[in-house]
Amino acid sequence: MKLTKREIDALACPPGKRDCMFMDDELRGFAVRVTETGSKVFLFQYRFGGRVRRLVLGPYGDLTPAQARKMAEEARGRVLAGYDPVGEKKARILSAQTETIRQEAEAVADALTMRVLVDRWQDGPLRERSASYRKDAPERLRASFAALLDCPARSITSSELQLRLDEIAGQHPVMARRLHDYGRAMMTWAQKRQLIEANPFGSVIVEGGNVSRDRVLTDQELSAYWNASGELPYPFGPFFRLLALTLQRRDEVADMKWSELDPDLTSWTIPAERAKNGRAHIVHLSEPASQILASLPRQSNPKTGAISPYVFTTNGRTPISGFSKAKARLVELMTKPEGSQAGKKTPLLPGTDWRLHDLRRTGVTVMARLGIGHHVAGRVLNHVQGAIKGVAAVYQRHEFLTERAAALDTWTQHVVAVADGAGFKPTRGNVVPLRR
Repeated sequence: MKLTKREIDALACPPGKRDCMFMDDELRGFAVRVTETGSKVFLFQYRFGGRVRRLVLGPYGDLTPAQARKMAEEARGRVLAGYDPVGEKKARILSAQTETIRQEAEAVADALTMRVLVDRWQDGPLRERSASYRKDAPERLRASFAALLDCPARSITSSELQLRLDEIAGQHPVMARRLHDYGRAMMTWAQKRQLIEANPFGSVIVEGGNVSRDRVLTDQELSAYWNASGELPYPFGPFFRLLALTLQRRDEVADMKWSELDPDLTSWTIPAERAKNGRAHIVHLSEPASQILASLPRQSNPKTGAISPYVFTTNGRTPISGFSKAKARLVELMTKPEGSQAGKKTPLLPGTDWRLHDLRRTGVTVMARLGIGHHVAGRVLNHVQGAIKGVAAVYQRHEFLTERAAALDTWTQHVVAVADGAGFKPTRGNVVPLRR
């Protein structure tokens, strides 16, 4: 029969059979398969490579008989030309599936922007690092490479990174080297997990090495620092003074919480999650340090009215920030002419000659000058390894708490004395002896 609409509508699967195929008399190979459920599908049957193959053209209803016949004619033409329509269809399907998979992979790769990668790095391997590294590394990468944050990580090139690091190195070479270390560590982690194919930081060059600073404030500069900080209001005036008296890191002091202080304000415990080396650290508070803390107001959150947990805060919700501006104001006060010294300034170069971190080096240098042992001074700074090295360091678990307290008392007396212009004269009773 010729497969027309009338004939196809009348077709039915014989009883007892699952399906039955009816061939067209005019177009060789053109057929319709009728199932026991009543569905009807157009086919084109041919022989290729010695085997019978059937090309599914489509269901009746979606295709009219005329449309199906035309498709069968085209398929027959391909067969006569030596091609395999079924094989070609499978190849097209496979190619489309492959392209879909490729596009999905591309979308996933593009979704992994540098911003997302930094977040994953922070939430992944950085959980095992110290709190300061876990905070500092991601923040600096986000701030320094802000223009690249929304770019797919795989598309970031070494030339882009090189240009940015060269720009930073022109003003802050140490920071450029640090950013290079952060970025290389993050991209290496991503490469090992096959998130990116290559590490763009791998071929980036930052000239120079990390040169240790040796800046130590003189007694005259320390005096100017102390007196100038006394002219600044809360929060930075008291903050700068506690930074000097405790010799702890800037962010550790800035993030100080009331809950970390003993009720009598004689000691402060920096929790392990906030310490740079991941070890909880007890800091002795000298009498002047306790007095400063006792005089500070308890701030509150203006929106909720809740008392802030932070000792130094301007909004009641977060610890203080904006250290550069505050230090610039401090330096301005330190170098202003006063009294008989009118027209003369202390030999400080605002913003470049010294840093807040130099106070720690100044403290241990003065301690050494006053006869305090390096192993005690190192523990004051929460340096795990100091003068005690090798096997002795493995078995040495003494924290030298008494000696550390005496060392900070001695240092505080020195700061106050030079600030008063009297100078500090160490005696047997006010200096921690050098112990081995």
